[in-house]
Amino acid sequence: MDVITKIAGNLRHVIRGKQEVVDLLLVALFSDSHVLIEDVPGVGKTTLAKALARTIHGIFHRIQFTPDLLPTDIVGGMVYSPNTGQFDFRPGPIFCNVLLADEINRASPRTQSALLEAMNERQVTTEGQTHTLANPFVVVATQNPIEHHGTYPLPEAQLDRFAIQLAMGYPDKDQEMAIVKEQKDHHPLEDVTPLVETEEITALQARVRATDVEDSIVSYMMDIVRKTRKDPRLQLGASPRAALVLYRTSQALAMLRGRSCVIPDDVKELALPVLAHRVVLDTKARYSGVEKSTIITEAVEGTPVPV
Repeated sequence: MDVITKIAGNLRHVIRGKQEVVDLLLVALFSDSHVLIEDVPGVGKTTLAKALARTIHGIFHRIQFTPDLLPTDIVGGMVYSPNTGQFDFRPGPIFCNVLLADEINRASPRTQSALLEAMNERQVTTEGQTHTLANPFVVVATQNPIEHHGTYPLPEAQLDRFAIQLAMGYPDKDQEMAIVKEQKDHHPLEDVTPLVETEEITALQARVRATDVEDSIVSYMMDIVRKTRKDPRLQLGASPRAALVLYRTSQALAMLRGRSCVIPDDVKELALPVLAHRVVLDTKARYSGVEKSTIITEAVEGTPVPV
């Protein structure tokens, strides 16, 4: 059993019946990117992030986003030291391997923007000093799709930093019974033990970048992305960053599936979770009840598959 299979098995032991969710989280990890989970409370988002951190023997931090949260509460700031008579940088909770940004849309836009540099460049700049974040570094952000009172919708620039958006959903009856019974004596998270070191994850990320992608597959990706830019129902289509993320995550999915090259099925599987949150509906389409997922699905189905 290879290390990737072991990592996936560790997570599936904690998150029952959610193979697709686990796979997408690992795709984000291996492609060195971030995940936005939009779902109701209590479906296992925190547990999933904690299980990932324990599995890769990484540092886990959780930030509960609230309206009064400040940027320095995330990235850290300069603190006066009476011993030296100087101001020294005190790192914030963002200095970790797995960051759970819980209910990210409850913080103000100013605070949300504190994540942009960290998510994109893996560094934090404060008082003219640049501090490098840990490697690997993955943000697992959550937001509640039901309760919007007192929230600040994520701007497009920040949504574009998340490689994947997903929803966990409720388990079926048998899975939920198993979850309840398993927690009779203890939480399954307590059984999760480190399987790899963070250095091994970095090596896997390098393997992802070495995964072969034929020109015909790249052209297939670009055709799908460009269809979103021409669709009259969309005010804003997928960006070049979206195309790059689709490319990189397809490489990661191919590696996760045990292949050395990307196939069209990888692109098809990832188009929706990678592209849907990056496009903006036209006003008329939005009020007509058009779904972003429908437009992305139609773009994929309407694009000829390379042979």
